[in-house]
Amino acid sequence: MIDVLVVDDDFHVAEINAHYVSRVPGFRVAGRAHDAASAFAAVQCGGVDLLLLDHYLPDESGLSLTRRLRREGPDVDVIMVTADNRPASVQEALRAGVLQYVVKPFTFDGLRGKLEAYAQLHGTLGDAALDQDRIDRVMGTLRASATAGPMPKGYTERTARLIRQIVSRAGGPVSAHEVSTQAGVSRSTAQRYLKYLEEQGRLHLTLKYGDSGRPEHHYSAS
Repeated sequence: MIDVLVVDDDFHVAEINAHYVSRVPGFRVAGRAHDAASAFAAVQCGGVDLLLLDHYLPDESGLSLTRRLRREGPDVDVIMVTADNRPASVQEALRAGVLQYVVKPFTFDGLRGKLEAYAQLHGTLGDAALDQDRIDRVMGTLRASATAGPMPKGYTERTARLIRQIVSRAGGPVSAHEVSTQAGVSRSTAQRYLKYLEEQGRLHLTLKYGDSGRPEHHYSAS
């Protein structure tokens, strides 16, 4: 379970964000804080893996708090949530070690995508060692989540989520035919979604060659 501290000076917004976090499997709200001092103290007490951190706080900016935690606090990751969409602010956040940058207002689906990408990173980096392929997949997952926009026309978030769940539960590479059977959609629909998710860095593509010599596309979780 990944424990999240929700930090926002607006009590109402903090409650909404905490509710969003609680709806994502594998995540738990460790607490809420409404200023930098309270957030810093909560992290120092332990039991926090991730900060969902507002930039504009009454006593210190979110970026300043992030830097202070890097210097003085225990290891904790940061997803920044802010209305500030200036390029310089985004660049500054990346240099401070912020993993994701979410611009307000955002939807539950938008935040869920960031949290799911973080969960993949969190799980992968718990391993003893990583080869280059797995490192590239981790970085690709974060980049895809950071740049993901609305679903293309003709696609739905619900079907994309279902197909990702089927692939993740498979425990190994699966074909479009296998996915279509489990999802209850046509093979062509399954193939379209699998290709889209692979291009977004959310699935990993491998080619399996059969007797015909033509490769079959198989997909696994990134």
